[in-house]
Amino acid sequence: STRDFRMLKYSSNMILNHVKKFGFGKLQLRHNSYFGMRGGNLENVTQDVDKIAQVLDQSQSIVVMAGAGLSTASGIPDFRSPNTGIYANLKKYDLPYPEAIFEIEYFKGDPRPFNTWAKEFFPGVNYLPNKAHYFLKVLQDKGKLSKYYTQNIDGLERLAGLEAAKVVEAHGTFSAAACIQCEAKYDMDELKEKILMDEDPSCKSCGGWVKPNIVFFGEALPPRFFDEAELDCEFCDQLICLGTSLEVYPFAGIVDAPKHKTPRLLINYDLVGSFGARPNDAAMIGDIVMNIDKICEKLEWTEDLLEAQIENELNLKTD
Repeated sequence: STRDFRMLKYSSNMILNHVKKFGFGKLQLRHNSYFGMRGGNLENVTQDVDKIAQVLDQSQSIVVMAGAGLSTASGIPDFRSPNTGIYANLKKYDLPYPEAIFEIEYFKGDPRPFNTWAKEFFPGVNYLPNKAHYFLKVLQDKGKLSKYYTQNIDGLERLAGLEAAKVVEAHGTFSAAACIQCEAKYDMDELKEKILMDEDPSCKSCGGWVKPNIVFFGEALPPRFFDEAELDCEFCDQLICLGTSLEVYPFAGIVDAPKHKTPRLLINYDLVGSFGARPNDAAMIGDIVMNIDKICEKLEWTEDLLEAQIENELNLKTD
């Protein structure tokens, strides 16, 4: 009904303002969706790749949001897969519950589990961008990418060649570090060296623990997330959601922020969030890289994708 549409539109416009105003812009797991939808509705979702490609071809201002599923093809495990995800493989850290490894209060008491994890997954030579990252680069090169919002802290989209102005790292980055008490900056190379030597870095000023500038549960997201997300979504002509469970707020609120009739495309292993609740929702369920290949084939972007990958990997080898 018209009233339902107005309420949904009001809610999607207000969520980001609400978290800014009342301070629950801190990283948190959801228990129930802010919008009352969970799990999606596949019956109301377009899965026709020809129609999906047509909409993408016509779109000129695309907002992309992505999670850990984007980087699994690069060898980085996601968080919530039952057998292979990070949370399923944390027994060696002797945590009270899996999410504790990324909780700021737990880190204050014991930084060792996180630092042990960071040693294993520190961004660098172990992981390279995959086709899904280069798909973002192709969107950028074709002038279609308005903004890219990511939950990921691996930095692979930057390695793939995305411009800094196009990337909002909602959950922070490994590119800088600071003390969790006095917020004094800490040299990133020194932090990396200590973590790789199994030492827990501490502040030279106050003695507090030091961590990379990634956002833990209980910490606020970067101001840029709130400054830009609402307007980007309000004026985009398509939203693409890649490789995320839409379980963590406020980041997950982006998916419901575009206008009600703005096309939304989910490329993911499962149907998630409110997909199926709007008239122009589409989804490609299954292997993300395979689905990216299908889209690029339909759009005749396969060569563009390959060129972006080959050119960038040659640059990475010479750097």
